[in-house]
Formats: sequence, C-alpha cells, structure tokens
Amino acid sequence: MQVILRQLGDAIIRRAEPSDLIPVMEINLKTLPEHYSDYFYESLLAEVPEAFVIAEIQGRHVGYIMCKTEYGFSNFKKLGFVKKGHVVSVAVLEEFRGKGIGKALVEESVKGVKLKKCDEFYLEVRCSNTEAVRLYEKLGFVIKQQLNAYYRDGEDAFLMAIELEK
Repeated sequence: MQVILRQLGDAIIRRAEPSDLIPVMEINLKTLPEHYSDYFYESLLAEVPEAFVIAEIQGRHVGYIMCKTEYGFSNFKKLGFVKKGHVVSVAVLEEFRGKGIGKALVEESVKGVKLKKCDEFYLEVRCSNTEAVRLYEKLGFVIKQQLNAYYRDGEDAFLMAIELEK
C-alpha cells in the first residue's frame, strides 16, 4: 500500500516499498560513488520504513533518501547518549535537481525519524557539495565537525546535525 506523503508539482513524495529497491539502487549507481549491497537496502527499509522515502514523477523514480537509527553520543549535549537518525544516502537524478525534491525528501525523513523517537538527526556531506550544505543549513542542520578523508576518494565531509523537537 503506497503511503503518499506529499505532492510537489508533478512529483509524488512517498514511503518506499520493497518494489522500489531496484530503482533506488539504479539512482544510487547513476549519482553517487558510494554503493551498497542489496541486503543493505533491504535492511534499511525494514528498520526505518518511515524514513526511507522516494520521489516519483509519472511513475519514474527520480530520487530517494534512506536512513537508519542508532544510539550514540549527542552532537549537541555534553556527555549525552541519545537515539539518533542517520541519513545513509540521499540522491536526486541530475535532470530533476533544483525543483525542491531533495528538500522534500529530507523534510519527510525528518518526520520519519521523529516517529522513531529520535532526539537528533545527522548526515555526512562532501565539503565540496556547497549546494547540499546550503540546503541542509536552510533546514536547520548545523556543521558540527569536519571529517578528514571521509570518502573513499579522500575527500573530507562535514558532519551536520539537527536537534529534533519532541
């Protein structure tokens, strides 16, 4: 059963289903250098279906975001141990960027991890991806740390996080 979260122009933003995993993997292969096993996608969908969100235009998959939850030290509180949502991967096909799809995917995943009672939400983003960094800042994320040589190609990442209101 499709759970449509919002309509954005001609794009539908909805929760992912098992039948969406192959198109999501195809988007990942086209847009990002980081790739994952089939099992990894399946496990994320099973763990946090509320925050595994896709964008479709006329039945074509054009973007996705997938997240997981974990426990760890707070990015905001000294010595705090909290439940956190973590954006594992987010991508929009190049020809569909600049239409608000990425923003909608992140906003809906924030709602999804809130349903999982997370206190914080965080992600890593390439330091060179200034458009994404600006988008995340507009959504309330703050740069908490620079992770040196985070990516396989040696590029640094920013760890960005947001506190979630209960």
